[in-house]
Amino acid sequence: MNEIPPVAEQPVRSDRETVTEWAEGRERLAAAAGTYWLSTLLPDGRPHVRPHLAVWLDDMLYFTSSPTSRKGQNLARDARCSISTTHGELDLVVEGDAERVTDEATLQRVSVAYLAKYEWPTTVRDGAFDAPYGAPTAGPPPYQIFAVRPAKIFGFPSEGTLSPTRWRF
Repeated sequence: MNEIPPVAEQPVRSDRETVTEWAEGRERLAAAAGTYWLSTLLPDGRPHVRPHLAVWLDDMLYFTSSPTSRKGQNLARDARCSISTTHGELDLVVEGDAERVTDEATLQRVSVAYLAKYEWPTTVRDGAFDAPYGAPTAGPPPYQIFAVRPAKIFGFPSEGTLSPTRWRF
């Protein structure tokens, strides 16, 4: 886990002089129980956006994909991606590179996190997830696991007292 907090700054002009604290952004990113939207790059450079389920663990965002899916093929060719979600009054966008995860201990922890958050039981097998029922946004099993270590995260308030903030890692 990263012990050094990210640099927080305002990405756009705002009436507020303060930034949203990283603890608030991190809590909302982890708590977002709905859909996350993954953006990858098609071979011709156009964006490819699909809904995903994701979990925040150890200061990284984890998600799944079948290696035969378009997003899986995109990530195999170009790891750059962004993932967005909303929790409460804060829209969040994570930018970084997706790295394939094959470490057994990490996969087990991510599997437990998916079960706790989405009630999706998975089994770690051969460096990937298997599941008794499929993930509609990930294609058929086996599911490769990817982690995005953020380079930047943007937080945009939709209302309330939070300020627009960019956290640089």
